[in-house]
Amino acid sequence: MTQQQKRILIAGGGGFIGGHLAGSLLAKGHQVVVADIKSLDQWYQVHGEAENHVLNLEEKQACYEVMGGCDEVYNLACNMGGMGFIEFNRALCMISVLINTHLLMGARDLGVKGFFYASSACVYPDYRQDDADVMALKESDAYPAQPEDGYGWEKLFSERMCRNFHEDFGLNVRVFRFHNVYGPFGTWVGGREKAPAALCRKVIEAADTGNHEIEIWGDGEQTRSFMYIDDCVGGMARLMGSGHSEPLNLGRAELVSINGLLEIIEGIAGITLNRNYDLSKPQGVRGRNSDNTLIRETLGWEPEVNLATGLEKTYHWIKEQYERRKRGEVVVD
Repeated sequence: MTQQQKRILIAGGGGFIGGHLAGSLLAKGHQVVVADIKSLDQWYQVHGEAENHVLNLEEKQACYEVMGGCDEVYNLACNMGGMGFIEFNRALCMISVLINTHLLMGARDLGVKGFFYASSACVYPDYRQDDADVMALKESDAYPAQPEDGYGWEKLFSERMCRNFHEDFGLNVRVFRFHNVYGPFGTWVGGREKAPAALCRKVIEAADTGNHEIEIWGDGEQTRSFMYIDDCVGGMARLMGSGHSEPLNLGRAELVSINGLLEIIEGIAGITLNRNYDLSKPQGVRGRNSDNTLIRETLGWEPEVNLATGLEKTYHWIKEQYERRKRGEVVVD
């Protein structure tokens, strides 16, 4: 390897964000090691140039095995999904703390020079997100702590572990709190998909079947911000090259309601649907948005791809997968 090249482990690299990150790092000439518990045929993207491993990173031995000789580690591995998954699988989400624990221990013991942890906006307290017209969340708003049960607590605890390993052992850590990442090569069906992909699929199904009815979880007035995958990957590269070790928001500060999100997708598809609101379904907090003041001050940058542009790319990718599956082809969902 040249002086500029690094050996980099992506834990959870068979997932949506990990697949995009692996492609980006390979394009820059790095030696990329990808590890995921899923079999290769379930990975969203498999890069032949990478060193690919199917391992359970909840196990300490597996973490140490795959980290040997690595300069950097990106920990994207966890159990997660949309609200329908998170709300009914809290214990499963909490078990992911084992992954970060063992990766941090390995990074300390094996001399890893840089460690990235993918946290989540779910660390923010419910009491700051009970209004659809939400005040954008600053990093300091995470405390006093009352994160989302299960998934949010695991993320916040793991953030603290990263901080403690930095303070006690000098480990060079970086932490982003992701705000709703979406884009091609992501989950779009099956229960773990998030709102942009779920709504794209439902609109595609409605256009295909002629049944112009759509089910919305909640009243549709709950608000979120959504970040396109290219901004997510670009943000990680910027953060790893910085000297900032405290958690930062990584999200697009473009607040939209679920109804507003659907209107954009309807515009892309060229149809208008009749909405059926199911108030019994999980809908999460009432409102959530990213305050990007600190990331602008720290990195001189914030996510740039607007929602309409990102959704159009995502819609057409999901439509292609839908049509392929309809033809009987095997697609990763």
